[in-house]
Amino acid sequence: MAKIKVKTPIVEMDGDEMTRIIWQMIKDKFIHPYLDVELKYYDLGVKSRDDSDDKITLESAKAIEELGVGVKCATITPDDDRVKEYDLKKQWRSPNGQIRSYLGGTVFRKPIMVKNIKPAVRNWKQPIIVGRHAYGDLYKNVEMVIGRPGIAELVFTPADGNGETRSTIHEFESSGVIMGVHNTDKSITDFATSCINYALSEKIDLWFAVKDTISKKYHTRFKNIFGALVADRMTEFEKAGIKYNYFLIDDAVAQIMKHEGNVLWAMRNYDGDVFSDMIAAGFGSLGMMTSVLVSPKGQFEYEAAHGTVKRHYYRHLKGEATSTNSVASIFAWTGAIKKRGELDGTPDVVKFGENLEKAVIDCIESGIVTKDLIPLMDKKPETHQTTEQFLDKVEKKLKELMK
Repeated sequence: MAKIKVKTPIVEMDGDEMTRIIWQMIKDKFIHPYLDVELKYYDLGVKSRDDSDDKITLESAKAIEELGVGVKCATITPDDDRVKEYDLKKQWRSPNGQIRSYLGGTVFRKPIMVKNIKPAVRNWKQPIIVGRHAYGDLYKNVEMVIGRPGIAELVFTPADGNGETRSTIHEFESSGVIMGVHNTDKSITDFATSCINYALSEKIDLWFAVKDTISKKYHTRFKNIFGALVADRMTEFEKAGIKYNYFLIDDAVAQIMKHEGNVLWAMRNYDGDVFSDMIAAGFGSLGMMTSVLVSPKGQFEYEAAHGTVKRHYYRHLKGEATSTNSVASIFAWTGAIKKRGELDGTPDVVKFGENLEKAVIDCIESGIVTKDLIPLMDKKPETHQTTEQFLDKVEKKLKELMK
C-alpha cells in the first residue's frame, strides 16, 4: 500500500525512559510504514537537554511556532536525585512548562473512554475536559528560604522609577520560607479566550473556578477577566445552547463529583495540574488521557499526560518483560496527525489518525489490554498483554482497518 502523504512537517520531541522506548516502537509500527511525513526531530531527553544547556527545548518550541503542530514524548524534570543519577549540570526546568510559556495558550486534557471501563465516579457518563492555564503561578515562582529574623516584603518598582509599592509579607522571628508568583493580563486573556473558543466549538458548558474569597486581588483578577470575556460573547453561548458557570474551587470540586460530564472545567496552572490527574484517575488512568496545548495563535502541541514510567524502564533495562500502557502516547501521535491533516486540508491523513485510534479502542474493548487497565474493567480479561504484545495487536487491527 502506498504511503499517505503528509504535506507539512510535524515537530517531534523525543523523551525519556520507558516512554522513549515506546515512542520508538510507535514510530516503527504506526508512523513510518503508513505515512510519508517529515518529522522535525528534537531530542528532549534529559541528557540531550543537559548537553545543550537546555537550548534545545526553546528550539523545539520555536519549531512548533513555525510549523503549527508538534508531538511530544514524556520527559524527566530533574530533582536532586535525578541530577546525581544522570550526572547533570543542574536541575533543569520542566520542558513542558517552558514550551507552554513560550507558546502561551491552554492545555486541554480529555479522557479516552471505552465501553468496558466505567468511571470510578458513578455519575460520570461523558468526558470531563480540563482546561489548564499554561503560564505562570507556581511554575514560574521565585522562592527563598529565610534563615534569620527579619521582614519579607513584596516590592513593585515601576519602570519610570516613580511610585514604588511595598507590602509586608511576614515579619519573621526565626526561620521560614517565602514564595512569589505572578501572571499577566495578556496570559489570562489568552487562557480565557482559548477556553471560550473550545467550549463553543465543542458545544459544551464552561466552568471556571478560583478562590477569590481568599485571594482578593490575584484570583479575583482571573475571575474578572474571564467573566468579562464571557459576557462579551454571551450571545454565542446562547446560540450554542451552552452555559458559563463560575465556582469557588472547592465548590467546583464538590459539584464535579455529581456532574454527568460533557463539560470544560477551566483552572489556573497548578489547579489544572492537580485536578487533571484526579479526572484521569476517575475515568481510568493517566494512560487513558489526551493532552494538547492550544496557543492563541493556533499552534498545537500534543503529548502524553503521564510521566516517563521509571519503574518499568529499570525492569526493561534488566531484560524483564513490562506491561506499559502506550495508549496516551499513541493518542498524542494521532492527535498531531489529525490536526496536521485538518490544517493541511488532507482528509486521508485525518482518516489514518482516526483508524489508529479505532484500532486501539477496538483492542481494549475486546479485552486486549496492558496490566494497569485490568483492575478497572467490568469483565476482566484472563491475561494481560506485555508492552510489545499490545502494540502488536493494535498493529494487526490497524492493518485490517486500512484494507
